[in-house]
Amino acid sequence: MKAIIPAAGLGTRFLPATKSNPKELLPVLDKPVIQYVVEEALEPEGVDGVVIVNSHLKPQLEEYFGPKPELESYLRERGKDRYAEVVRESGELPVSFVYQDDPLGLGHAVLCAKDEVGDEPFFVLLGDYFVPDREMCVRMAEVSRAHGGASVIAVAPVSHDEVSRYGIVAGEQVGTLDGDDLDLEEPGSVLRLSGMVEKPAPEDAPTNLCIVGRYLLSPRVMELLQTQRPGAGGEIQLTDALERLLKEEEMYALVVDPAEGCDTGTPAAWVGTSARMALLDPATREAFLEALGDQALS
Repeated sequence: MKAIIPAAGLGTRFLPATKSNPKELLPVLDKPVIQYVVEEALEPEGVDGVVIVNSHLKPQLEEYFGPKPELESYLRERGKDRYAEVVRESGELPVSFVYQDDPLGLGHAVLCAKDEVGDEPFFVLLGDYFVPDREMCVRMAEVSRAHGGASVIAVAPVSHDEVSRYGIVAGEQVGTLDGDDLDLEEPGSVLRLSGMVEKPAPEDAPTNLCIVGRYLLSPRVMELLQTQRPGAGGEIQLTDALERLLKEEEMYALVVDPAEGCDTGTPAAWVGTSARMALLDPATREAFLEALGDQALS
């Protein structure tokens, strides 16, 4: 099974920082965002490779995941074996690349990886969001197995006033991941989906559960994307293909905790995630608070 990470965007919200350095390579602590996502994608049992959908304008991504024997040797000669190991490990991750040079939408980006996926189910992980404990996709795979290999998407509750900013799902609760008695919107709740609505008005939203950027999808999705007409913004939308899939196959949603993941899609979100990770890491927490000085108390 493969996992797809769409990463062909040019990171315009981060300019000028992304003029020569892809957004996906901006670091959170000492690791670029894209590596967090790759490692998360490889966590579920059965995933043996990650396909990054890249742009030819960003060769740095492919270079990052390639071997660097000269750098490794340089570090080892100077007794910096720990650093040499992290260089080696990042170059040995099972990552391959396909290219999307025209911004034709998320659905088109996923379709670019069709040959690599073949006739197997596949994950899709959006590249500006990662889950530090890497467990979200693992739990999605559990839900899929419990429902005959059906497609599963991750959703999270948002406030009623925010539903118009997201893709919102409709469905009925059919159980929970661990068997506990949970409300519909509580993490661990499982829904059988009946529809999806892109950015509905609050009064029209069927629920307040939004799609958070993690999908485990049937191979049928690739076939549907090949005939999918452009939708919102003139782009091929993955959500449109999933709505068509619902007419043929059952789909499920796993409710997750909104605080479980880390957003890096905007400069403000990236700074917030960097601060959060610095506070969670015992190796950096004290130094980070010291660097903040009086600001840490305000």
